[in-house]
Amino acid sequence: MPTRIVKRTAKLADGRDLIYYDDADTRLGPERRIDTRRLDPRPPTAVMRQDVLTGEWVSIAAARQARVVLPPADRDPLAPQTPDNPSEIPDQYDVAVFENRSPSFGPALPGEVTGEPPAPAGLGDIADIGFGRERVAVGRCEVVCFSPAHEGAFGDLTPSRARTVIEAWADRTAELSALPGVQQVFPFENRGKAIGVTLPHPHGQIYAYPYVTPRTARVLDSVRRLGPDLFERVLDSERAGGRVVLAGEWWTAFVPFAARWPIEVHLLPHRQIPDLAATDEAERDELATLYLRLLRGIDALYDDPTPYIAAWHQAPVHTGRDSVRLHLQLTSIRRGADKIKYLAGSESAMGAFIADIPPDAAAARIRDAVASVPMPVHP
Repeated sequence: MPTRIVKRTAKLADGRDLIYYDDADTRLGPERRIDTRRLDPRPPTAVMRQDVLTGEWVSIAAARQARVVLPPADRDPLAPQTPDNPSEIPDQYDVAVFENRSPSFGPALPGEVTGEPPAPAGLGDIADIGFGRERVAVGRCEVVCFSPAHEGAFGDLTPSRARTVIEAWADRTAELSALPGVQQVFPFENRGKAIGVTLPHPHGQIYAYPYVTPRTARVLDSVRRLGPDLFERVLDSERAGGRVVLAGEWWTAFVPFAARWPIEVHLLPHRQIPDLAATDEAERDELATLYLRLLRGIDALYDDPTPYIAAWHQAPVHTGRDSVRLHLQLTSIRRGADKIKYLAGSESAMGAFIADIPPDAAAARIRDAVASVPMPVHP
């Protein structure tokens, strides 16, 4: 942890981990109030079932049905606690990370599972296929609060705060990757009601999966077929083409050749890095301002904020570390000022996408929008 960003660990009333990350220019003191709530026991760890037709695993996490949906500001569960709002975070904060109370994966880890169904017994067990296969959905799910504000998104942050969030992502990636049974770590942000967001509070999540996700498995197959330098070749091809929308010394953002979504931008580092934990200080510093400018450019496309999913694809914990490159995939279902691309029959049922907007045309619009946004500058 860089000396200018301070990490402070704590526990919530039911034993869940809570981690504070204080900005380099924080105005907060070192002390934090403890969580004194009386909480019910956490729900049991979910069970996942295998689809015998595809081999994919589905977590059955019924406790998620009890999530709070679009609460008023005085009942925001991610705001600092007040006498009238017994929220999840007991004190003021810059950035806070805590274990999800009703996670899709975890909190149990493999050595903590007894009885049936069992925990996954490694990648070989996960890769097997058969009828009626069930496993405990071990792993971890965490919430990353970008700010104590009730509404907003990553693009609304200051460069200093953005840098703190990036530090939190990198630190949590390293910590979660070290947990037994975790095969892949996925930080992401959902933004906007059109995406299905249930809390307007500026936040993201991190999933630590007990398997390698289906998309990453397909990427690994492409690497096996085309070579371990696949991402280097992709980046070289895109930088030589006409779909780059933003570039710096360490990162390049572009609309991919076969973009599926009306708005889709990939952001890649210029060297082979498996995950955020492997980035260096210079890469994290540049990312804080470059990423803010990209998100603000996406918002500048229309008169109101753009709904999106910001997905940080990272290499699996135990495979593909020298060939699968960290990259952001920013996508939006928005195909016009008042038009949404819904996933209908071909996309939802068959996984066969039909693009509404040519990627080259989308790149030109996004590039112009990004160019209209000034580069965020640290104070």
